[in-house]
Amino acid sequence: MTYFLKRLKQFVFSAFIAIGPLVATHAVAQTPLRGEVTEGVIAPLPIAIDIESSGSDLGDKITKVVMADLERSGFFKPIDPNAFIEQSVGIDATPTFASWKTINAQALANGVARVDGEGRLQVDFRLWDVFSEKQLLGQSVTATPENWRRIAHKIADAIYEKLTGEEGYFDTRIVFVAESGARGKRVKRLAIMDQDGANPSYLTDGSYKVMTPRFSADSQEVAYMVLREDSARIYVFNIETGRQEAVGQIKGMVFAPRFSPDGSKLAYSVAQGGNTDIYVMDLRTRATRRVTTDPGIDTSPSFSPDGATIVFNSDRGGSPQLYAMNADGSGVRRISFGGGIYSTPVFSPKGDKIAFTKQSGGRFSIGVMDAGGGNEKLLTSSFLEEGPTWAPNGRYIMFFREPPGALPSLWMVEASGRIERAVPYSGGASDPAWSPRLK
Repeated sequence: MTYFLKRLKQFVFSAFIAIGPLVATHAVAQTPLRGEVTEGVIAPLPIAIDIESSGSDLGDKITKVVMADLERSGFFKPIDPNAFIEQSVGIDATPTFASWKTINAQALANGVARVDGEGRLQVDFRLWDVFSEKQLLGQSVTATPENWRRIAHKIADAIYEKLTGEEGYFDTRIVFVAESGARGKRVKRLAIMDQDGANPSYLTDGSYKVMTPRFSADSQEVAYMVLREDSARIYVFNIETGRQEAVGQIKGMVFAPRFSPDGSKLAYSVAQGGNTDIYVMDLRTRATRRVTTDPGIDTSPSFSPDGATIVFNSDRGGSPQLYAMNADGSGVRRISFGGGIYSTPVFSPKGDKIAFTKQSGGRFSIGVMDAGGGNEKLLTSSFLEEGPTWAPNGRYIMFFREPPGALPSLWMVEASGRIERAVPYSGGASDPAWSPRLK
């Protein structure tokens, strides 16, 4: 990982963004742009965003989404457009850099949005280093007009990647449990939305409760638990087709499903005969394999990105702690040793960290530790919070928080704990799962 704007190497940039049929981007040379890093605290970079359009408000709407994406990351400070001295920068023109230096913009992204003769929306944009007066990148993105928000997220991803050296995460979705109603009578529906809370839609009707939804690696399927009065089963929902299918005929109470990295297997827990163990199912053959046999409660399995390791929580040592094992169930080892109760472990996308929930001193916390245990750090703490899920770049963690007597809501925290934000969704929400980058 490259620290934010500390040093950018010169290289030639060429990219192609796909949202349906697109045009290619052109290559431009990059020069170093430096940010201010003091004692590990990153000063957000002042950046100006100006996407224009003629005869519509699409440019303004795209600008606002890009600004909001970048601001929520904590690494950028978008400048109010009302402060701009140069009101319009043509896409083929060079900015008047003195005007942008006056308002302390260190970076400028300008562009133009227009609908072509075939009815498709095209956005051309450029990113500039204001103080070196050099262009950093230029791209052209084309999609249908109704996909304008995805274009905005793609632009934000490109800016974030160029100026941080890390993969962007804005063009992603969140699947979660939408909650409504009083405690004890909660309606829990399977729901999906953009990572910024926009475009929410509901995939189940609320006639039964859903829990712990999890994306497949291609973001096209969601595994989740269905809880009815007399049973609990695992279903897989295909987002593209809308089809949902029960996974096998499993005896006992089943819960906490999660896909393997390649999408071919599903790990889950089964409570049967007073014991709870972890099983792995091959989704092609429906063959199942029991991978834990301890008399304790073993649950919440999560695969490492390479599929070789499963982390889970178990009370086999007397209280719920985190354990890791090989994917076949061998080599079980305990990896958490702090005081308190540990649960809901999940590997980071890079496989170097594990996020978890910890209950201690009457409060819940979201924390991270090294994949093999050690270097534990608690990032947030409140009355009740659970269910961490990683952004695909491994920089941010989303979770849900529930105050006393209120509906739960979604929150996001940066992996160092430096940035904490509420996710802008107006309803009750729990059990989030972050998708990979969309194709």
